[in-house]
Amino acid sequence: MPFALDPQVADALAPIAAAMAGSTPPPVGDVAGRRAALEGLIAHADTAQPRPADVTITDHHLLASDGEKILLRWYTKQGAPSEPGPAAVYFHGGGMILGHVGLFDGAISRYVSASGTPILSVDYRLAPEHPHPTPVEDAYAGLVWLHENAAVLGVDPARIAVFGDSAGGGIAAAVSILARDRQGPAIAQQILVMPMLDDRTLTPDPQLAPYALWSWDDNRTGWGALLGDAIAGPDVPAHAAPARVADPAGLPPAYIEVGQLDIFRDEDLTYALRLSQAGVPVEFHLHPGVPHEFESIAFTSDVAKRVMADRIRVLSSL
Repeated sequence: MPFALDPQVADALAPIAAAMAGSTPPPVGDVAGRRAALEGLIAHADTAQPRPADVTITDHHLLASDGEKILLRWYTKQGAPSEPGPAAVYFHGGGMILGHVGLFDGAISRYVSASGTPILSVDYRLAPEHPHPTPVEDAYAGLVWLHENAAVLGVDPARIAVFGDSAGGGIAAAVSILARDRQGPAIAQQILVMPMLDDRTLTPDPQLAPYALWSWDDNRTGWGALLGDAIAGPDVPAHAAPARVADPAGLPPAYIEVGQLDIFRDEDLTYALRLSQAGVPVEFHLHPGVPHEFESIAFTSDVAKRVMADRIRVLSSL
């Protein structure tokens, strides 16, 4: 039996598909075209749901190693307990080439309101203007900053997770590898939502092609912007593409989820298996009938409600 969209997800995606019918996707390498198209869609999705009134947003900054100022946005639930508790460092999606923290204010506020766990969102710099290793180094610096400021912010440094979706999930995985290899700050858990992990995912799968909201052309564009001519070659480091990690032993416990109609399905399945084989505790979910980032549009669907309940559970239990 061939794959098919979950009926509720199909209904939610139908207006977008109709609006895009007849349009020509940006060619491979067109970063500007993707930014123009996808950032508008993300902004629309983020404001389609109400933003909780019980979340306070405070901006901080850090100086990167090259002297650039990086925005850190801190989300806390009003009336939260005063004793030190858990927190998560969040990295947004966008294929390594698009997005910024402000596009996800609603989504992060909803996570914080529902879980009670504060979140620090890092406005890491984007490729191709800032190729590897700048994005992951910015992200790692955000983790270090939270550890260094944990006492002031009421955070238990032993209960800090890294959290991201899509490209941000890949960055969260890369930061976990970097922290292990550098013997850096402790990470209690890596929360990897449909993570972008492998620069070698470049060949279309005809079974998935009709459902690819993030396509192989998009993927080649994103990885090419980050890695340049090194894409899919023998010398890509795991700090850029976590699927390249030689030995996953010693990485933090992982929560990983992906849709069965997502082009990242196989790399995420493989990563979960490799972590498990290396002795890393893993919770893995493969959701049938859903494509990449489906829950931001089909947020009233039953499967989106299950997905969000799992994410809130994991954040709440740090």
